[in-house]
Amino acid sequence: MQHKAIVTLLVALGPGAGAVGDDWPQWRGPRRDGVWREEGIVERLPEKLTFKWRVEIGPGYAGPAVAGGRVYVTERGLAEGVRGPDDPFDRKRLRGVERLLALDAETGALVWRHEYPCEYEIQYPSGPRATPTVHEGKVYSAGAMGDLVCLDAQGGKVLWSRSLLKDFKGEINTWGFAAAPLVDGGKVIAVAGGRPGAAVVALDKDSGAELWRALDVEDFGYSPPVIIEAGGKRQLVQWTPAALSSLDPETGKLHWQEPFRLQAGLALATPIHDPAADLLLVTAFYNGPLMMKLSRDAPEAKLLWKGKSSSEHQTDGLHAIICTPAFQDGHIYGVCSYGQLRCLEAATGKRLWETLEATGSGRWWNAFLVKHRDRFFIANEQGDLITARLSPEGYKEESRAKLIEATQPIQRRKVVWSHPAFALRSVFARNDREIVRADLAAR
Repeated sequence: MQHKAIVTLLVALGPGAGAVGDDWPQWRGPRRDGVWREEGIVERLPEKLTFKWRVEIGPGYAGPAVAGGRVYVTERGLAEGVRGPDDPFDRKRLRGVERLLALDAETGALVWRHEYPCEYEIQYPSGPRATPTVHEGKVYSAGAMGDLVCLDAQGGKVLWSRSLLKDFKGEINTWGFAAAPLVDGGKVIAVAGGRPGAAVVALDKDSGAELWRALDVEDFGYSPPVIIEAGGKRQLVQWTPAALSSLDPETGKLHWQEPFRLQAGLALATPIHDPAADLLLVTAFYNGPLMMKLSRDAPEAKLLWKGKSSSEHQTDGLHAIICTPAFQDGHIYGVCSYGQLRCLEAATGKRLWETLEATGSGRWWNAFLVKHRDRFFIANEQGDLITARLSPEGYKEESRAKLIEATQPIQRRKVVWSHPAFALRSVFARNDREIVRADLAAR
């Protein structure tokens, strides 16, 4: 596919828009916590967003990363004569390639492209799932079949590559590799799903050599690793369909583990941490939420509460699938199994309210929540961008604008299931046809 900037610099930059802004170098932002900390952002969205550029790309579910004046995004290309299945649940083999693209953040122009052959055997085979991770001049990208590549961020040269599936003797799961790599010190941590004991692995970030492996599981799930500080220790939190685990990020040694066996292997949302209250939450589509209370004195934890229902239809708490929830002022906000944006009391799990105003109603309905100061930017699967205040009193929408078209066919509807990036006082979003940069700088 020829990558072409369709629209570039439609309007002159406003006051301050040329200033250096924050990056969004990995999944859920600089700290992997779903918080946008840039200043100089619009208080209310205009009725129509101003797009600095649009660029044609191929299909994929992975959101973009923005770092060092570049935008990194992945896509899928099918081999000549190969057609995707009509039924997204069909896991037939599909020959093709995966690509990692580097675009100029100011113009959208293609800087470099890396392509490698990749044969899919997964459901919903549109394209890669994991947001690239950019760190100290290198970009790390995990493909849907476990191809982990490390490239020079400026020129696109391959520095090293590993097959998580083959090198660690794993078995591909239903929807493929989706966990974004995590760089920590001199290592990159990846969900490998390997055996024996290699559900998660640490590799030397400069060479790809194995440093340690941990956890022995049958299904590795889709949830990305995160690092928190609790009990006087840095803890690597990894959620699999068997358990929620805390590891020493330097050695892979287990600190603590809470069994939590999930239906259909749906460990997907990112674990979230509230350091003020020493709380750690995960939530699954069928099995609902699990809240852990972390010790302040040691790397230990105990179960505080969990959802009582195990049905996607009759949910007592929050049964998220794609949306990672958010903590705010002792409460939890997230999107449930059929699109309900809900508020829960963090200490008890009690549901305070729900609304469909931000989303819509349907199975697997989704919106992504990104906190900015005392409000949230909500990117829903219909391609709308919303600003809203969330509190125990309810949902208060302040503005809404169209960000991108919904193009991915899911359950008789079309959706956007890729997390946007918020950087350079802009939002970067993609669907199966294009990636866009919309200006969000205050005037």
